[in-house]
Amino acid sequence: MRAALADRAQSGCAPRAAMRSRCAVLPLLLLWGCARPDAFLPPNDPAPAVFHVRLETSQGPIELEVTRTDAPVGADRFFNLVKHGYFDGDRFFRVVPGFVVQFGIAGDPEVTRRWQVPIRDDPAKRPNLRGTLAFATNPDPNSRTTQVFFNLGDNQRLDAMGFAPFGKIVGGLEVLAKIYSGDGEKPDQDLIEGLGNAYLQQHFPKLDYIKTARLE
Repeated sequence: MRAALADRAQSGCAPRAAMRSRCAVLPLLLLWGCARPDAFLPPNDPAPAVFHVRLETSQGPIELEVTRTDAPVGADRFFNLVKHGYFDGDRFFRVVPGFVVQFGIAGDPEVTRRWQVPIRDDPAKRPNLRGTLAFATNPDPNSRTTQVFFNLGDNQRLDAMGFAPFGKIVGGLEVLAKIYSGDGEKPDQDLIEGLGNAYLQQHFPKLDYIKTARLE
């Protein structure tokens, strides 16, 4: 099923991750997702109470601060994604001025596939204000995986929709405003997941991207 991309509450719906059907779960093998004998379980080390991440982007550095108590499940997944280099080379594939900058589909489709084990929802304890970071989700409960978004404006309407901020920008907010927005919501999430950066480089070569994401 195609992703619901646009936020039609501003002019769109909320930030969504690509939707797909789920397989039956073998409880002893996977808590969420499609169980296979060779199933890859993404690392799930608990994050520190507070940790910092530096994104080196094509427009300059962005410094993030994550407080685990704000959204523990999301903070743990983000911590592990960064720790294992998931975001390196990721494109900012959806940019809606005044609303969101979205990323989190790996440049290598195999890497994306291996991390598609959903995590439980967190309640929204903090508002979706400008500069905060939250996971995109599907309409289904407990469907967050790897896609995240920065709020470009004060989007408190997302709070009641279940988008739980887990971090915020503490340096480089001006860099976020420079992220290329000319392609808007045109990149197809299904094609990004299936073809990776090869698709984006061919059809959307101007997209800005994360060079590296590192814990500090």
